[in-house]
Amino acid sequence: MTTSTWNPTVVWNRPDEQRADTPLLVLFHGYLSHERDLIGLAPMLPEEFTLASVRAPHALGPGFTWFPLLNEPDYSFDRVARAVDDVIGWLEGVRARHSSVTLLGFSMGMAVATSVLRRRPDLADAVVGLSGFAIPAEGDYFDDAALREQRPPLFWGRGDIDQIIAEPLVEYTTGWAQEHTAATKMLYTGLAHSINPPEMGHVSEFLRHQVLAADARR
Repeated sequence: MTTSTWNPTVVWNRPDEQRADTPLLVLFHGYLSHERDLIGLAPMLPEEFTLASVRAPHALGPGFTWFPLLNEPDYSFDRVARAVDDVIGWLEGVRARHSSVTLLGFSMGMAVATSVLRRRPDLADAVVGLSGFAIPAEGDYFDDAALREQRPPLFWGRGDIDQIIAEPLVEYTTGWAQEHTAATKMLYTGLAHSINPPEMGHVSEFLRHQVLAADARR
């Protein structure tokens, strides 16, 4: 059990009284963005899901960040771990109400989603990563051995002209995803560091087949 007193700002797509026993889809925004960004994807996602869009803990510039960029001098893996542990503490407080938990992250938000999965493979049923990456492991913080045994479903979509995520991170994420998850990897022609309707169509299909169908079998 992770001890956390973090009480994040969260935007939900439905009122509290309508959330019980629904599949939960937690949204993690990217660098310098905010919790109202990804909630705009709601019309393109299966209506069965309760969406919770979470604000990153650190105000920066026009928005918020989960931790410093990997190439910044104040970056450290410890700062990643603190952010991830806070998310885990919050998730432990909400997951019991829901039939399943799926994590969706854009850009740095994908790093958060995959890091939560790697730290606590028991907390998420599936992960969706959009134009993002996984954090290179340090020490024994991640439980990748347990993850390799479970191989949960992962959707990873990105554009072929995305200039934001450095190629070494893409290569690392590719190797990690292939070794530890049941990965669906999609590359979109002409897409930069963004999301497009074809990708969201594939995300919705993934969520229906990998999450809603599994919920129905329980």
